[in-house]
Amino acid sequence: MTAVDLPTLVVVGNCQAESLRLLLDGDDVHTVRVPPLHELEPADVTSLVELLGRTELFVSQPVGADYRGLPVGTEQLVAHLPPGARTALVPPVRYAGLHPHHLLVHPPGLERPDPPAVPYHDVRTVLAASGRRADAPLTVEAVRAVAAASVAELERREQLHGTVRVSDLLARPVADSMRTINHPGNTVLEPLAARLREALGLPPRPPGVRRPLLMSIHAPLLPQVVAAHGLPDEPTADWVVAGEPVPVASVEAAHLAWYADRPEMLAAALERALPTASLLGLV
Repeated sequence: MTAVDLPTLVVVGNCQAESLRLLLDGDDVHTVRVPPLHELEPADVTSLVELLGRTELFVSQPVGADYRGLPVGTEQLVAHLPPGARTALVPPVRYAGLHPHHLLVHPPGLERPDPPAVPYHDVRTVLAASGRRADAPLTVEAVRAVAAASVAELERREQLHGTVRVSDLLARPVADSMRTINHPGNTVLEPLAARLREALGLPPRPPGVRRPLLMSIHAPLLPQVVAAHGLPDEPTADWVVAGEPVPVASVEAAHLAWYADRPEMLAAALERALPTASLLGLV
């Protein structure tokens, strides 16, 4: 059977979508790469709609209507599928149990929300930039509290949107479960892809690729995190970006300077940080 004869499978969403597409690829489907939705331009929508018109198998993260001003919400895209197409929803995987100080902050309407060096806000740095003390030591109990809150939020989103389940894969994490708070490792991605195959009515297949995925950034693994989850791994002190170590101190300095120039992002990050800071005993 040639690729032309195979059913077309499309995965849309954020950076995790391409990893899932690669894992779902096999001898029984023809997968087509779609850029992350946040990278789409108005000119891209026409070709995406044309592709969906011949897509038999569709996987999407839940996306609201008119995302970033484009008609690429999940329901809007599903409307372009041919009759009989099968769909499955997958939650964007975010989990802070291995990196409890880190946040993603993407306020609507604020451009360039990611800080320099690494695109993750650190609760401690946000508090320091806002003139608050953040020197309470991290405890095993605090790590577990953040982990439990992350799993609970994933469960909430799964139930709200009727997605395949992923939260149970993070109930007892290993170091490879998450490379950063939004970059799951193969330990999570591979079983998630298998569940998506089942949800689409496809037979089991080995992962379409065997190489480690989402490897561009690794966050530090703190000793308290290792202890909280009983991990066999050694703690790490630095970020690793594109294979190169980046000291935490240099990231903090870059972020403090950035917040000084972006008070609107500091305000948004502080609002987002306070619930996590409370779990960590920092406020």
